[in-house]
Amino acid sequence: MLKIRNLTRPGLRSADLDLAEGECVALGGPSGSGKSIFLRAIADLDPNDGEVSLEGLARDQMTAPIWRKRVCYVPAEAGWWADRVADHFPDPDIARPLMVRLGLAPEALDWEVARLSTGEKQRLALCRALLAAPKVLLLDEPTSGLDPETSAKVEAMLHERLQGGTAMVIVTHDAAQAGRMAKRRLHMQSGVLSPLARRGA
Repeated sequence: MLKIRNLTRPGLRSADLDLAEGECVALGGPSGSGKSIFLRAIADLDPNDGEVSLEGLARDQMTAPIWRKRVCYVPAEAGWWADRVADHFPDPDIARPLMVRLGLAPEALDWEVARLSTGEKQRLALCRALLAAPKVLLLDEPTSGLDPETSAKVEAMLHERLQGGTAMVIVTHDAAQAGRMAKRRLHMQSGVLSPLARRGA
């Protein structure tokens, strides 16, 4: 589904990746190793070089907004451009049931963004991404600010999307989460992407 060849930019050295429909790949590595840079490069949010295609169609054959809707990056700290939560959702009535499933209060749409906790912002940003129905989700530490019960709700919803064919790359420092979410694990070190070495190998 997603094919990446020789993706490079400052902080990232010639990364290759093939991601199949409904596949989740977990990406680990120390802070500052280039994981977020890699996701941002895939989403074409920063200048980069290389070949990236989705379902056989090259990224440069699409406009940037269309690409980023189909290959959606959810950062650890999402951006907010309006004061009220509801203003970030084209149809709040559709967003509300999804928010509730992620453990958010139904009235959260009426809140000011300034009152949101880190975990609430993470889940609302994920809601925004899911409502766009992307082909590929690039998730940067999506549960880092959540307690185990809420993290489980997020993972359950992500598993549903995987079963529906959405492909994912998830950056996580949680080895247990990587094991629950992904069948394949990659490692980033000093901008170099490689398969995670197995213990005893």
